[in-house]
Amino acid sequence: MKILVGFDGSNSAKDALALAKKHAAAFDATVVIVSSLTGGSVTHAVEVEHATENLEVAKKMFDEDGIPCETKLLVRGMTPGEDIVDYAKEKAIDEIIIGIKRRSKVGKLLFGSNAQYIIIKAPCPVVTVK
Repeated sequence: MKILVGFDGSNSAKDALALAKKHAAAFDATVVIVSSLTGGSVTHAVEVEHATENLEVAKKMFDEDGIPCETKLLVRGMTPGEDIVDYAKEKAIDEIIIGIKRRSKVGKLLFGSNAQYIIIKAPCPVVTVK
């Protein structure tokens, strides 16, 4: 089994990692921690460095318990929602775990919702963590 965790360093993403750790232990699964940045002129080198550091810290959490884990920083010119769904399809992921934030309806309309996109378009079950 392969579990993908969408990770952006937020508290809800850290909670998603904790749940992924439990699921991986229960189902003898491999965890893939994914961070997505848009790329091009929208993404700066500092953001890439910060995302890389966050992924390394997250991976250590799994290495300490001997849970197979890999990390992936995606910079492919897509929104994080699109990136995660495409990556899940490419790698035949069995479950996606993401952290969510509460947003108003206007906030979703103006800024979109990566979580909503993932929930609707994912090729596998999606677990959300508040």
